[in-house]
Amino acid sequence: MQIALREAYEAGLIGKNACGSGYDFDIYLHRGAGAYICGEETALIESIEGKQGKPRLKPPFPAEIGLFGCPTTVNNVETISSAPSICRRGGEWFASFGRERNRGTKIYTISGHVNNPCTVEEEMSIPLKELIERHAGGVKGGWDSLVGIIPVLLELGLCCDSVCETVLMDFDALTEAQSAFGTAAVIVMNNSTDVIKCIARLMEFYKHESCVTGNARPDEIDMLYELSKQIEGHTICALADGAAWPVQGLIRHYRPQLEQRMHEYEEKHGAHKTVKL
Repeated sequence: MQIALREAYEAGLIGKNACGSGYDFDIYLHRGAGAYICGEETALIESIEGKQGKPRLKPPFPAEIGLFGCPTTVNNVETISSAPSICRRGGEWFASFGRERNRGTKIYTISGHVNNPCTVEEEMSIPLKELIERHAGGVKGGWDSLVGIIPVLLELGLCCDSVCETVLMDFDALTEAQSAFGTAAVIVMNNSTDVIKCIARLMEFYKHESCVTGNARPDEIDMLYELSKQIEGHTICALADGAAWPVQGLIRHYRPQLEQRMHEYEEKHGAHKTVKL
């Protein structure tokens, strides 16, 4: 990235009198510490200021008081990359993609059990199945081997039923399907997947400490779901939602497998023991 910036300065694309426009435009590369939370705009600002990458309470919003106390606009790379095409071709052209309230294009990352993992720019509102088959070569083992698809960052919101056949990749459609569009990352899982292990790994990504002992009872499933709903939407950043959604999706779609795993554990290790946490 730094090499690319230097080349842009040398070519006169940025810097003093950028592109001969009479406007000075500088770009600075700031190296972060790799914290996931710094994807949240106010945590990013805190990190650039040399502080711990933790979200700020809002208001004040960055547009009023942002980086070093100055008004600041925070955009992501995908937004910036769309700007030149919109400027060249116009807003109507960009809005011709997708459907009402979900216009434009999107960068989709497709991984997991597909024949051709890829990152591709496609229109909003494309059917999920069409996206996978057109660009990723379909599901390994065929569509019938599909077990689940994570259509957002870390939410297991869809499974291999009619929903996956017809759902559109946009904000409104995935919300209606009890999921969320998020970053448009698509992780495909076929029947070789241990779904419970997969979701446990996703949850592990978020946790800082755990009181899980591995000897849950079926009657604790509803308790876990209720707890996740108490977490969801009650923090100043989206990390809590990310920790709650995989649990909700697992319970909503794979409860029989959860109960079976608990019974198998009890048969192998004996009756459930109460553990003081």
